[in-house]
Amino acid sequence: MDVSVRNLKNHLSEYLRRAAAGEHIRVTSHGRVIAHLTAADAQPETDEAFIERLDALPWMNPPESPGGKPQGASVPSPARPDTPNTDDLMDWVRG
Repeated sequence: MDVSVRNLKNHLSEYLRRAAAGEHIRVTSHGRVIAHLTAADAQPETDEAFIERLDALPWMNPPESPGGKPQGASVPSPARPDTPNTDDLMDWVRG
């Protein structure tokens, strides 16, 4: 479910109850998701799920295989040298 910042502020108790009950709430500002509200005891996202979510972002380059192609692709992707790929980002996060 998506909720605007204004609506969240006006009905905070309701959304906190819903999140505590297990509902995942995405907080938006001007139509863009800026935060996620989940239960405190919710299972953390796995590395694999996080990487899949990152790869789906339009500004991310997929990691390249040794042959110069994104994993699973039949042709190389157009180069965007100023854009990190998932492997670069995960190395930076871990390291």
